[in-house]
Amino acid sequence: MISISSLTKNFGQTAVLRGIDLRIDAGELVALLGPSGSGKTTLLKIIAGLEWPDAGALKVNGQDWLTLPAQKRRIGFVFQHYALFPHMTVRDNIAFGLTVRPRAERPGKSVIAAKVDDLLGLLQIPHLADRFPAQLSGGQRQRVALGRALAIEPAVLLLDEPFGALDAAIRRDLRRWLREVHQKTGSTTLFVTHDQEEAFELADRVVVMGEGRIEQIGSADQIHDRPSTPFVARFMGAVVELPVTLRAGRVEAPGLDARGLERRAMADGPAQLFLRPDAIALEPDAASPWTLAHKTSTGAMIRATLRHETSREIPVDLPRHSAPDLAIGSAYRLRPLSGAVFSLEGTAPTEAPRPVVSLKEKRT
Repeated sequence: MISISSLTKNFGQTAVLRGIDLRIDAGELVALLGPSGSGKTTLLKIIAGLEWPDAGALKVNGQDWLTLPAQKRRIGFVFQHYALFPHMTVRDNIAFGLTVRPRAERPGKSVIAAKVDDLLGLLQIPHLADRFPAQLSGGQRQRVALGRALAIEPAVLLLDEPFGALDAAIRRDLRRWLREVHQKTGSTTLFVTHDQEEAFELADRVVVMGEGRIEQIGSADQIHDRPSTPFVARFMGAVVELPVTLRAGRVEAPGLDARGLERRAMADGPAQLFLRPDAIALEPDAASPWTLAHKTSTGAMIRATLRHETSREIPVDLPRHSAPDLAIGSAYRLRPLSGAVFSLEGTAPTEAPRPVVSLKEKRT
């Protein structure tokens, strides 16, 4: 089990991690999802012992890992660009972490060979055992890199954009395969990605990060349907933002039929409605301030642009075979199928800040 408390990290004047609190259970597969610069890779490197935080706590199975150097942490780390030894065969690459252990801890040659054979079978690459990295495809190299990380039976397996250098079809195949490997090994695994589909398909839980903070933790459905902050809503593709009014828990605005949205336990007043372009239906309404300014077809979808009487424009994506017959210049009412609402009045209550112990103080 990994326990992270109040972890902070600055690079010069730039705050990269701003008080991270996270618990990962044994055997869990968790994704750190977020855009570039959100702090996810820095957090991974701190767990690996490749970076050091300015403050906070990191414990694995109750042990303080901030007192341990990287080589003592039993970490399996898989990078985006494989980092295989080019002069070693697949078999020797996988065995490497075992063969370089101190003599007192090193398994015998027959034990290492049996371990490597087991992993070659698990990775579905026994036929590649005697090849060199230059003779492998990108997907095969990534399997070897994972095998090398698993060989040492790591306490924690860390994956940093593991499929980022591969094309889309291979990535999909490897995602399914990695999920199967995880279920067979039961490793506690944390992986970094900026790909939403990858995170949601692979992970037991997804941690959405933005600007050094954890914005939301949950399943794919929870994050997709109920983003907890405007940042998460935008990151999930809710690029349509409409000023609305909340009244008795209902969202109201001219040209908007929001009766399909559930009531919100929020105070009356101004709010912002976040919608994905594919979560909006259109209905003819001569009184609406929204008119159709442009439309194109991708074959499967109608891409429409609606223009407000104030000249503001928004995108709407409709399935072509079920879309209404849209006419340029005609007025339409927006009917949200799903959306997120955030009040503009006041701020959400926050927990009292936890006392942060400086690591410098901790060592004295």
